[in-house]
Amino acid sequence: MARKNILAGLMDDTKKFTAVNPEPEETAERLSSAFKSKGALGAVTRSIDALAARADAARAMEEKLVTGQIIVDLDPDLVEDSFVSDRLQRIDDAFRDLVEAIRVHGQDSPVLVRPHPDKTGRYQIAFGHRRVRAAKELGRTVRAVVKNLDDRDHVIAQGQENSARADLSFIEKAMFAHRLEQRGFDRDTIMSAMNADKTTLSKMLSVSKRIPQDVLSSIESAREVGRDRWHDLSTRIENPESLARARLLLRRDDYLTADGERRFDMLERAVRTAGAAASGARSPKSAARTWQRQDGAVKAKITLDGKKFTLALQAPKAAAFGAYIEDNLDRLYEAFEKAHTE
Repeated sequence: MARKNILAGLMDDTKKFTAVNPEPEETAERLSSAFKSKGALGAVTRSIDALAARADAARAMEEKLVTGQIIVDLDPDLVEDSFVSDRLQRIDDAFRDLVEAIRVHGQDSPVLVRPHPDKTGRYQIAFGHRRVRAAKELGRTVRAVVKNLDDRDHVIAQGQENSARADLSFIEKAMFAHRLEQRGFDRDTIMSAMNADKTTLSKMLSVSKRIPQDVLSSIESAREVGRDRWHDLSTRIENPESLARARLLLRRDDYLTADGERRFDMLERAVRTAGAAASGARSPKSAARTWQRQDGAVKAKITLDGKKFTLALQAPKAAAFGAYIEDNLDRLYEAFEKAHTE
């Protein structure tokens, strides 16, 4: 028989008590309360109530753990990055400020992790990568909410939290959207993760697809560069000459030492210059021209036709000179790259 029914029988005031001067409003609860407070039965009842309260508290704690509403301290070495990267790795002033703030004041907001789907005892970050890195650098545990998430819910939580953050640039969001698409997530899921409509998502994906990965990674975040400038760069860099000039920049010292915004500016100028040169090459005035040595040993007819450059050699030494050019094409191209870099 349930405990509640047993106690109810013991506390039946109509059978056990008769008041000398009963109060009209006196209740059974008041009498049973007085009875419980005395003797061995009162002690047993209080003990049972305490055990019941503890059981209820344990169940509430378990429910919170299951629903991910409790904060725990984790060893950051047990926490791995998300399976889809959402930002370019960088150690900048903002990260240094974050480390210092956590060192002085502690970690204000927890990160969100899920149990690792493939590794027992480890976790995977949904959001809070920089806070985990800061905790690891400081040698501290990281405060985290642990929640069971499938891949779809994981990337939606990751994307929505990061999309709301001011320090995530347009290109980082675009690259994250592109990675989600590459992993087979549908457009509705990606729009939910990015908190974006169809038009905005289409522009993000077009930019991240047109600009090659090596160029994108070299620019870094470029936080101050907005969507329109990125879109313009992506349309211009589709030109092979523009892409070639852009890649020449990637090895220049002044490019490598510049910040993201400065690198973007340099690339923007390079592709614009290449586009102007290509337009000039297609004009009738520049379509064809000739060159020859003063002694007449070699003559050349040069034809520019859009993306095609033709050099036709004539005169007695044309064959020998042509063979020499062919044998030295690698060296000539290296000299060309060096001259452009300088």
